[in-house]
Amino acid sequence: MQAHEIDYQIFGEEMQYVEIELDPQEIVIAEAGSFMMMENNIQMETIFGDGSQQQGSGLFGKLLSAGKRVLTGESLFMTAFLNQGNSKSKVSFASPYPGKILPIDLTEFQGKFICQKSSFLCAAKGVSVGIEFSQKLGRGLFGGEGFIMQKIEGDGMAFVHSGGTMAKKQLAPGEILKVDTGCIIGFTKDVDYDIEFIGGIKNSIFGGEGLFYATLKGPGTVFIQSLPFSRLADRIIASAPRSGGNSREEGSLLGGLGNLLDGDNRF
Repeated sequence: MQAHEIDYQIFGEEMQYVEIELDPQEIVIAEAGSFMMMENNIQMETIFGDGSQQQGSGLFGKLLSAGKRVLTGESLFMTAFLNQGNSKSKVSFASPYPGKILPIDLTEFQGKFICQKSSFLCAAKGVSVGIEFSQKLGRGLFGGEGFIMQKIEGDGMAFVHSGGTMAKKQLAPGEILKVDTGCIIGFTKDVDYDIEFIGGIKNSIFGGEGLFYATLKGPGTVFIQSLPFSRLADRIIASAPRSGGNSREEGSLLGGLGNLLDGDNRF
């Protein structure tokens, strides 16, 4: 597998985008809806799957590649951007929500990186975006990502996005890191991923942190996000007006004055 060699630069802090520089005839693939801007020599084309099976694979290979993406909750289609000019041209892709873009050189991770569903942003042509099945029942039922996660394979550059601030942890052999199930961005293929019951009646009922957390056992590299999109969405939904526009304080004795006293003025 020989992926196209691409140059890139990441811009921004909280709402980042990645600018990719393509040599003539080089291609980058991206998730539908992540496109931001491109120069005139770039040609856009919608393709089945991740594009790694586009040449010489036949209809069955293309459908198989696209079908794998459906299992991870993604669209059947991706978008390929080809530099058809005679000089270098640039195309940019934006992160879908506040956070960080993580560049992954797959040659540094033994050709494989496992990540949460929907985190893939874009990659060099030739990188394969597939599925990683969990063979552990507990992890599949309670791990937050189900039985299936995404795997990115190849020898080129790929980019995934995360929510909030990103932390990188290098685990020694046998070292264990316990993480909220939604806060995992991804990890290298040698990391052992499982889930563990949080334990204790009070913790389970009143802790507010769920019943399980993820355990990541080294050796390997783990990337953690501080603000999963699901957590952000839950806070927005909880603070949204209800019953014809009434806010959550309007049914109390203090009404809207509660906003001034409870200290929760973040929304």
